[in-house]
Amino acid sequence: MSSSALLPRPDQIAELTRGLDLPLAAIDDVYLHIIVGGVAQAFTDIRASAPTTVATGDEAEVTALLEARLNRMIEEDKVWRQLVASVVRGKESLSFDGSHLEKRPDLSIHLSARALRFPLIAEAKIIDATRGENLYCSKGLRRFLNGEYGWGGREAFMIAYVRDESTIATRLEPYLAQSAQATSYAVQDAPIAITSGTCDAARSRHGRSFFYTHTAPPANDPGVIALWHLWVDASPVATV
Repeated sequence: MSSSALLPRPDQIAELTRGLDLPLAAIDDVYLHIIVGGVAQAFTDIRASAPTTVATGDEAEVTALLEARLNRMIEEDKVWRQLVASVVRGKESLSFDGSHLEKRPDLSIHLSARALRFPLIAEAKIIDATRGENLYCSKGLRRFLNGEYGWGGREAFMIAYVRDESTIATRLEPYLAQSAQATSYAVQDAPIAITSGTCDAARSRHGRSFFYTHTAPPANDPGVIALWHLWVDASPVATV
């Protein structure tokens, strides 16, 4: 049930953050690159096994397949199992001040050696002829900047299921380079391509527009967040 009162809930935040200093320490890039590779491989697998759903299904259908495959990898892949404890789709979460009790990011990646209360968050969007970078940013990226998602950490993931020929370089980079958008999304570092080997990937950095309510200044500043963008090919699989 959704709560109608959008007021801060300090007791909820106090319990959630008890014993932790936020934001959590940054995750080493080595591990983030492993996660990039794991998510990309999992997507390649589901595209091969369920090509119609990946190419035509809605966002929830594709993400459900991805969640299942990522959890199966925990059972099958020793390296992945050492890093990832579980992956949960649509896990109810609190916003930064507790005013929202039922935020549901697309994927919560619980890491084995990290506080389970603050998983690594991934938000997914479809990119096609009718859904593009505006929706990707306004209904995805922004949620990490205003304290809805990923507010306890220093990094998060944006995943695009790309059904046309869009790339980060042709769609996201020019969009965030516009002065109005750069200001709106507090761009500190524009998307910079990262080597993934299996998908179109980049990393950008953004300022955040909220302050922690459970601690006093200057420790209440969450700092910038690094967003890792993974754009995967969700177009129909060619048949011979």
